[in-house]
Amino acid sequence: MRAATAEFLANGYDDTSLRAIARRAKVDPALVHHYFDDKSQLFMESFEAPLRPPQLVALALAGPREQVGATIVRGILEALSTPAAAARVRQLLRTALGHDFAGAALRQFLVREVLHRVASALEVPDAELRATLAATQIVGLIAVRYGIRVEPLASAPLDEVVRRIGPVVQWHLLGYGSVDTPEATGE
Repeated sequence: MRAATAEFLANGYDDTSLRAIARRAKVDPALVHHYFDDKSQLFMESFEAPLRPPQLVALALAGPREQVGATIVRGILEALSTPAAAARVRQLLRTALGHDFAGAALRQFLVREVLHRVASALEVPDAELRATLAATQIVGLIAVRYGIRVEPLASAPLDEVVRRIGPVVQWHLLGYGSVDTPEATGE
């Protein structure tokens, strides 16, 4: 894992190969392939990422189209619901923001493994822009709720956050869905 982390930090996600990681670890590339299906899995494991974005995106896109936003938001909140996962995501955020190479590796991973997957599955105009705008909501949610822990969002019930953020993500991705406001719901 140290070899993978070092390779990703030195060369970024795009320019790192499983062969290069094997070479740095001084092992046969077949051994790396035996334990890891692909580069994205190794990236997530090497950084001990509590989220599995490719699987989450695939699950969300496989469900009802009108629930994509809520499914993604719920999956993220559930994945980060334990204190250990929340602490790990705080560490990842600090690393990505504090080190250019770590930030670049994380950005390249998100673009390649998450945004491109969402954009290619959407049959809407400006799919890449829509996926990127949805990502701003998701990254912002993670940063504010788990990174800097701003109240009342940091302790808001999961269902409440899904109810408020899910439709925003849905709207960015697909251009439809209501965005509830307290005024609209009578709260």
